Amino acid sequence: MASWGRIATRFRVPLGFLMAALYLWLARPSWLLIGVGSVVVLGGVAVRAAASGHIRKNAQLATAGPYAHVRNPLYLGSILIAIGFMIAARNWWIGLAALLMFLVIYLPVIRAEESYLGSAFADYAEYAKHVPRFLPRLTAYRSAVEGESGGFSRELYMRHREYNALLGSGLMLAALALKIILFTTEARSHRAVELQPRTLPLRNTDTHG
Repeated sequence: MASWGRIATRFRVPLGFLMAALYLWLARPSWLLIGVGSVVVLGGVAVRAAASGHIRKNAQLATAGPYAHVRNPLYLGSILIAIGFMIAARNWWIGLAALLMFLVIYLPVIRAEESYLGSAFADYAEYAKHVPRFLPRLTAYRSAVEGESGGFSRELYMRHREYNALLGSGLMLAALALKIILFTTEARSHRAVELQPRTLPLRNTDTHG
C-alpha cells in the first residue's frame, strides 16, 4: 500500500490548480494589499530561484547557497509566495485552505523527500542535525561539500524551469489586478444607473365638462 507521502506527491499538482481557481474566486484584493503581497511573493520567488541554481536532484546533496541555511529552501520560497498571495487576497478562508493543504499535502511530501535523502546520501543525517527544516539559520552550515560548486548556476536554474514560478506569480497578480478593475468598473456602472434622473410619467391635467 502506498504511503500518504507518495499519494500526496501525485495529487499536489492538480490540487494546486484547483486551489488557484478557488483562490481567484474568493479573493477580495485591494491595490494596497496587492502591493504588500507582491513584495512577499517576489521574496519567495527569489528564494526559490537561488535554491534551484544550487541543487542537482538525485545526484548530489545540496549544502551550498540557501541550502547552507535551511534544508528546504524551495518549499520555504513556496511558503513565502503563499503568504504573499494570502495577504493580497484579503480572505481568511483562503488562509485556512492554504494551511490545510500544507499540513495534509505538502508536509507529508517533505517528510517523504527527507526520508529518501536520508537513504540516498550518507551525510544527510549530519546535515539535518545542523540545518533547520524551514527556519533559516543565520550562519552557513559549512562550505560546499567536495566537488560541489558554491556558486549559483544559471544552467541549473534553466534546467529546473524555475522561471515558471516567476511567470505564474506574475499571472496571478495580474489576475488579481484585473479583478479589481472589473469589479470597480461594474460598481461604477451600477452607481451611474442609480444616479440617473428618473423621468416621471406626465399627468393629464386637462379638465372636461
